[in-house]
Amino acid sequence: MADDESKLPRFAATFDEDLLLGVGEDVPLTAEDDPRRIASIAAEFKMGFEALSGVRRAVSIFGSARTPPTDPDYIRARAVAAELGRNGYSVITGGGPGMMEAANRGAQDVGATSIGCNIKLPREQKPNAYQDISLTFEHFYARKVMFVRYAQAFVIMPGGFGTLDELFEALTLSQTGTIKHYPVALVGQEFWGGMIDWLRERMLGNGNIGEADLSMINVCETPEDVLELVKSESQMLRSLTAW
Repeated sequence: MADDESKLPRFAATFDEDLLLGVGEDVPLTAEDDPRRIASIAAEFKMGFEALSGVRRAVSIFGSARTPPTDPDYIRARAVAAELGRNGYSVITGGGPGMMEAANRGAQDVGATSIGCNIKLPREQKPNAYQDISLTFEHFYARKVMFVRYAQAFVIMPGGFGTLDELFEALTLSQTGTIKHYPVALVGQEFWGGMIDWLRERMLGNGNIGEADLSMINVCETPEDVLELVKSESQMLRSLTAW
């Protein structure tokens, strides 16, 4: 009789799963593994900090990994990145396909620094071919720090759960004063409009957020709209910092 697979020990498919599974009878991990995990996490931060230490003006662009190159949103993401790149901004993405590829490609189109912070997943996410600096992380949270630490703005293209995660993390960090108020541009009213209506009617209507919180979100349609927002709010931030 074959072994009952439900009774076999579980082994983590990724390092983050290893860290987050917890310790139980079905998980053959103990606290003795923690020094190894801590060393791996520290090494990953060190790798990212050293590779990106020269980045000064960058915009992090997020969006779906599933968008094909023929999709209008892919084309728009590429154009947004190119417009930012022409105006002196490096571009940071998650390093994978879809919108990430489009943004990295747009940066390279105009000779801007194109940065990809890829992640190891059980279903392999291959780095796209349009990166000047290509990093691969095992830890989502180490990777997320790079998106925020080196960016002066966040551009959110249409996407799924991961894109929403990056969006609301950026908003939460700004709302709580953990980072300075950097512009957040949602690209495409048709895609994002329903969510913004819900935020206004439900979250704001219920008093869960304030009007100032909602005002952190800006909807843009064109690459020029995104650039204008990034430049205007960056200039305002510099002037406030000077005081």
